[in-house]
Amino acid sequence: MNASVRISVSSLRAHKRRFAGTFLAVLLGVAFLAGTLVMGDTLRASFDTMFGNATSGTDAVVRSAGTITTPGESQGVRQPVDTDLVTAVEKAPGVAAAEPDIQGAGQLVGANGKPIGGQGPPTLAGNWIDDPKLNSYQLAEGRAPSKSGEVVVNRGAAEKGDLKIGDTTTLRTPDPVKVTIVGLATFGGEDGMAQVTYTGMTRSDAEKYLTAKPGEAASILVRAGPGTGQQELVDALTPVLPKGVEAITGQELAEENTDMISGQFLSLFTTFLLVFSGVALLVATFSIHNTFAIVVAQRTRENALLRALGASRRQVTASTLVEASVVAVVASAAGLAGGIGIAAGLQALFPAIGFPFPEGDLVISGLSMILPLAVGIVVCLGSALLPAVRAGRTAPLAALRETAVDQSGASRTRAVVGSALAALAVAVTLTGVIVSPSLWLAGSGAILALAAFVVLGPVASTTAVRVLGSPLDKLRGVTGGLARRNALRSPKRTAATASALMIGVAVVSLFTVFGASLKATMDQTVSRSFAGDVAVSTPSFGAGGSGLSPRLAPAIAERPEVDTAVGLGRGVAEVDGEGRALTVTDPVALERTFDLGNVQGSMGDLGDDGIAITGSEADKLGLKTGDTAQLAFTDGQKQTFTVRAVYGRSELAGDYVITRDAWAPHRTQDSDTLVAVTFKDGVSSADGKAAVEKVATAYGNPEVQTRDEYAQSSAGGIDMMLTLVYALLALAVLIALLGIANTLTLAVHERTRELGLLRAVGQTRAQLRAMVRWESVLVAAFGTVGGLALGGFLGWVLVKASDGASDSAFAFAMPPFQLTVVALVGVAAGALAGLRPARRAARLDVLRAIATE
Repeated sequence: MNASVRISVSSLRAHKRRFAGTFLAVLLGVAFLAGTLVMGDTLRASFDTMFGNATSGTDAVVRSAGTITTPGESQGVRQPVDTDLVTAVEKAPGVAAAEPDIQGAGQLVGANGKPIGGQGPPTLAGNWIDDPKLNSYQLAEGRAPSKSGEVVVNRGAAEKGDLKIGDTTTLRTPDPVKVTIVGLATFGGEDGMAQVTYTGMTRSDAEKYLTAKPGEAASILVRAGPGTGQQELVDALTPVLPKGVEAITGQELAEENTDMISGQFLSLFTTFLLVFSGVALLVATFSIHNTFAIVVAQRTRENALLRALGASRRQVTASTLVEASVVAVVASAAGLAGGIGIAAGLQALFPAIGFPFPEGDLVISGLSMILPLAVGIVVCLGSALLPAVRAGRTAPLAALRETAVDQSGASRTRAVVGSALAALAVAVTLTGVIVSPSLWLAGSGAILALAAFVVLGPVASTTAVRVLGSPLDKLRGVTGGLARRNALRSPKRTAATASALMIGVAVVSLFTVFGASLKATMDQTVSRSFAGDVAVSTPSFGAGGSGLSPRLAPAIAERPEVDTAVGLGRGVAEVDGEGRALTVTDPVALERTFDLGNVQGSMGDLGDDGIAITGSEADKLGLKTGDTAQLAFTDGQKQTFTVRAVYGRSELAGDYVITRDAWAPHRTQDSDTLVAVTFKDGVSSADGKAAVEKVATAYGNPEVQTRDEYAQSSAGGIDMMLTLVYALLALAVLIALLGIANTLTLAVHERTRELGLLRAVGQTRAQLRAMVRWESVLVAAFGTVGGLALGGFLGWVLVKASDGASDSAFAFAMPPFQLTVVALVGVAAGALAGLRPARRAARLDVLRAIATE
C-alpha cells in the first residue's frame, strides 16, 4: 500500500496540470454547497437575533387565540383585541407596564413621489409606543409623534425615500394620509428590521387609519416588574383574560416568528439553493469521471509495466484512488474557504436586489463544514472508482503496446438499456401528466429521462457529431474535417464531456420554458378573464405595499370617461372549517368587467347575506344555488350565507365573492388589491388612462396600466426569479466548460505525436489551433442540442403536471428567442473552452512531438 501511495504522489507531482480541471470542478461544487449551508445558518441566526431584539423588552403578549389561514399563506389572520383590556392587564400581579400594539400596512411615498419598498418585505405602520422597553424601535433623531399627522420612520426607509426630519409626505394606509416626519428610529442599532419599512403614528391616528374602529389593537404588550419571570407573568395574566384571548411569553412570540420564517421562507430558499448545488455537483461528476477515464487510458502502458513488475490489481486500483483522494481532499478543503466567500457575497447581494434578509455576522457551524467536505470527497472518489477499477484490470502484456488512446465506442447493450430507459421515462411521464396527474410521477419520469439521455449519449454522439459537423468540411476544409473526425474518435468520451454541459443547458432551458409558460399563463388569464381597459394594482411580488383605497374605485367611476370601475378587496373566513379567501366587491360591476364564465343564479342578488362561489368549490362542498353555508370570521362571529350565484371562472375573481356590506361588520384594515376600469364607448385608451391617472394621484399615486401592461407587471416576479436562476446556473455551466477544456487538454497530450506529424506535413499553427477549437465547438454543440431537447421536454412535463395538479389552467410556451440565446451561448462557450488547449497544441515543438512515444 505504501508503494501505491508513493507512486500516486509522484504521479501527481509530475502531472499536476492533468488534474487542474478536476480540482476546480470539485472546488466550485463544494464551495457552492458550503456557501448555501453557511448562508442558511447565518440567516436563521440573524432572524433569531432580529426577532429576539424585537421582543427583548416584552415579557408577555396578549392576543386573540384563534387564526384563520388560507391556502398558500404562511401566517394566518388573527382577530384584534379590545384595548380596554389594558386596564385589566395592568392590574394583574407582576405587571409593570402594558401598551396596546396597533399594527397595519402603511407605505411611505418618497420625495420623488414613488412608494418606498413594497417589492418583497412588508411595509408596516403602527402606534408609536412610548415605553422604550416595549418598543422594538429606538428613537435615534428628533422626537416622538405628539399630535395627529406626526410620524416617526425608520432611518433606512427615510434614506431610501430621500426624506428627513421636517419633511411632509404621504402615507398610504391605503387611504392617503399627509404626514410630517418628526423623528427617525433604529432597530437594534441598525437602520431598520432587515428591509422592512416602519412608520410610527400617534395612537389615535393608528386607530383611525389602521383599524376598522377605535378601541382595537393587534395585541397588548406587557412588561413584567422586578423579580417576575415571563412564564410567571403569563400565569398571572391568564385568569383575567376573557374567552378567546390568550397570553404567551415574549420568548414564545420570538420563536413563533422565527419558526414561521424558517419553516416557510428559509426552508424554501435553502432548498432552492441546494438544488443548484446538486446540479453543480452532478455536472462536476461527469467532468471528474471523464478526467480519470482519460488519464487511465493514457497510462495503460505505465500500469501494465507496474503489473509486469509484480504490482497486483488491487495496488494499481489503489494507486488511482489515492490520486483521486488527494485531489478530493485538497480541492474540497479549498472549496470550504470558497464557500465562506460565496456566503458573504450572497449576504451582500440579496438585500441589494430586495430580498428581506437581515444583517449579521456569518455563522459557520460544524455541519456546514463537514457535510460539503464529505460530499466533495465522496463525489470525487465515486467518479474515479470505475476508471480506477479499469486501471487495475490492465494486462501486463499491454506494456508491449503503444500508449493507448481511448477509442471505446457505443455498445449494443448501452443502446438497448438506454432505449428501455427512454421508453420507461416516456410511459411514466405521460402517466403523471395525462392519465393520472401527479407531480411525483412526472418528476420520476423526468429523472428517468435524464438517465436515458446520459446512457444513450455515446450511441447518439456519432450521428449527432456527423450531422452537426457536416458543414465544417465545406466551410473549413481539411481543418474542419479533422476536427469532426477527432470528435468522432471516442463516442463515449465525447458524450461524457458533452453530458456535463448538457445538464447545465437542460436546467437553464427547463426554467426558461417554465418561466415563459408562467408568463403565457398570466397573459392568458388576464386576456380571458379581464374585460376592462385599464387596471390600477398593487405590487404583485412579496408582502409589501398597503393596497388601494376602497374609495378609489367609486371616485374613478364618477369620471365622465368611465363606464365601470370595480375594486377587488380581500377578506378571510372559514367555510366548512377550512380557511378561504373572500373577494369583497360590487358583484354587478364585477360581472360587467370580468368574464366569469357561465353564471347560475344572479350576481346582483347577493345583498348582505348572499355569496357567490365557483363551480369547482360548489362541487367540493356539495352546494348549489339556494343552499346555505356557514362562514366563521376572525372576529369570532358566525353567519349563514345563501348561495345566490355559481360562476365558472375564478382566476382573477377568486373562488368566493361577497359584497362590501356583508364584509363590513367583520373587516379589519380595509383595502383593495385591484381596481378594474372600463371606458365608455368612444373614449380613447390614452384619454381614459389619463383621466384615471388624475384621480389616482389623489390616492397615493398607484400605477395605472393597460391590460397588456398589467399582465406583464403581474409576471414581474418571474423575471426576477429567472435572473437569479441564470446567475446560479452560471456556476454549473462554468464547471462544464472546465470539463471540456480539461478533456481537450488531455486529448492534446495523448495526440502529441499525431499533432507533430500534422505540423511536419504542412499544417500551420493557425490551422492546428482552429482544428482543436472546432472540435471543442462540436462537443459543446452536441451538449447544447441535447440539453435544449431535454430541457424543453422537462419544461413541458413540469407545466403539464402543474396544470393537472392545480385548479388554474397553465399555458405551455416555448420562447424561441430565449432558447436561441441559450443555444448560441452554449456553442460560444465551447469555443471559449477550446482556446487554451488550442494555444497549447499550436506551441508544440514539431521534432519533440514526433519523437514522443
